[in-house]
Amino acid sequence: MRESGILNRDINDVLSTLGHTDEMIVCDAGFAIPAGIRTVDISYSENKPTVPEILRELRKHLSVENVVISEDTQKQMPQRFQELARALGEVPVEIITQSELRARAKSVKAIIRTGDFSAFSNVLIVSGGGPRWYVEKP
Repeated sequence: MRESGILNRDINDVLSTLGHTDEMIVCDAGFAIPAGIRTVDISYSENKPTVPEILRELRKHLSVENVVISEDTQKQMPQRFQELARALGEVPVEIITQSELRARAKSVKAIIRTGDFSAFSNVLIVSGGGPRWYVEKP
């Protein structure tokens, strides 16, 4: 029986399928999830859990190349934007429109839906190679 790390079997399965440059979204409770996209719904009540909580836990188990956050988050929720941008560590942050984020959601490998009621709390994560990867130097 698993007793450490991420205990949610569906999240573990999603993480195991991600390769370099694959994308997934961690979203708030109101994000419009496209039909046909694998969804792991971990919401259990208002603001439980939050997107930043999940991002901080994912950081322990996932290599991230960059994150994508809506400019609406940056403009309308600046403190939340900073919290989301920092939650996965020092990775590049790409800013796009909310409509572009919704369009990209149609091709992600999975979406993890939280109970977060903070507006525009949606983060697209681009999976990357971590520090374990070896590259020969000429």
